[in-house]
Amino acid sequence: MLKARVENFPQKPKKATGILVLEDGSIFWGKGFGKIGTSTGELVFNTAISGYQEIISDPSYASQIITFTFPHIGNVGVNPDDTESLKPFAVGCITRMDISAPSNWRSVDKFQNWLEINNLTGISCIDTRQVTAHLRDNGAQNATISFNPDGEFNLGNLLSISQNWPGILGNDLAKEVTCKKAYRWSNKSWSRINTSEGKNYSSNINILVIDYGVKNSILRSLVDLKCNVIVVPANSTFKEILSYNPDGILLSNGPGDPQATGKYAIPIVKQLLETNLPIFGICLGHQILALALGAKTFKLKFGHHGSNQPVKNLKNDRVEITSQNHGFCVERNSLPEGVVETHRSLFDGVLEGLEVSDKPYFSVQYHPEASPGPKDSSYLFVKFIELVKNAKKK
Repeated sequence: MLKARVENFPQKPKKATGILVLEDGSIFWGKGFGKIGTSTGELVFNTAISGYQEIISDPSYASQIITFTFPHIGNVGVNPDDTESLKPFAVGCITRMDISAPSNWRSVDKFQNWLEINNLTGISCIDTRQVTAHLRDNGAQNATISFNPDGEFNLGNLLSISQNWPGILGNDLAKEVTCKKAYRWSNKSWSRINTSEGKNYSSNINILVIDYGVKNSILRSLVDLKCNVIVVPANSTFKEILSYNPDGILLSNGPGDPQATGKYAIPIVKQLLETNLPIFGICLGHQILALALGAKTFKLKFGHHGSNQPVKNLKNDRVEITSQNHGFCVERNSLPEGVVETHRSLFDGVLEGLEVSDKPYFSVQYHPEASPGPKDSSYLFVKFIELVKNAKKK
């Protein structure tokens, strides 16, 4: 079967220097950029029209190849303020057009140079609409991208690599992207405008963030509200967490299968649930909180990746346009008694938020810090800090 698929590959265009090979035998020829080499991961698509640097540097994309549906990538260049982690954990990207020349006053380098510095491979001149339609019909799947300026590729070997890659399901990636040791964070959000955000808060609130792959913008959002922020590794013990005297706990976003964190993350969160400290979960943190409460999670067909996802707040019937990046969700019918759904996707109806009825615990599947995307859900950080303030008064 493998030989038959290789023989059916379309002929390589003369100037092709890049190739994308999916595990089902589908291939796409293009032009390579960034790092010369070969990478394998789960192929997904992102529908955002801005923020490519923030997207690629989001640790939640660990072991994934990102297909950008917006054709113009590179036009704002890159800068150090818009990175979401110390280094990108995505393994590559796919674009429709050649990388655009930067035209933005904040740019300090070209996007393709930044990719090369960060050891990331990209391919342009690929029909990203066709790739996206293929993933929507068949689901996210393993893929291999390869960039060789000579245009020479071993198609059978690339297909075999894609088919034999273990995939995301059952894979604990949080332990690979988490920080190695605890650190304090004090940087605010970048803005050319002075805002009044956080003006009503004092700086005596200590928030501990458990890092499953946290985005810098989440930490900035907390500092904007005058919080003292300490970030600890995902495998920190219950005793280590409490030694920092936190007033509230934030369970961060991150990559991989939430159930695969069952040996360390879920047991610790179960212990934290006994403390009555306010807990706020985001993305993977939302899933881990749900599992600790007794719910179940499942893998989506092709995930939610973009900054234009409509979510309904079931408590006030308002619709928020949200930024999302996840491949797993919480199973609505598995929510235990006392845990209620608070937000729901208007795309496919999946659960997007929950809270515990009589405890200061809540979480959302999407990203209230956005980056990129609209700030419709930034109120959730305020909600969290208000819960913390009320708990401190007791």
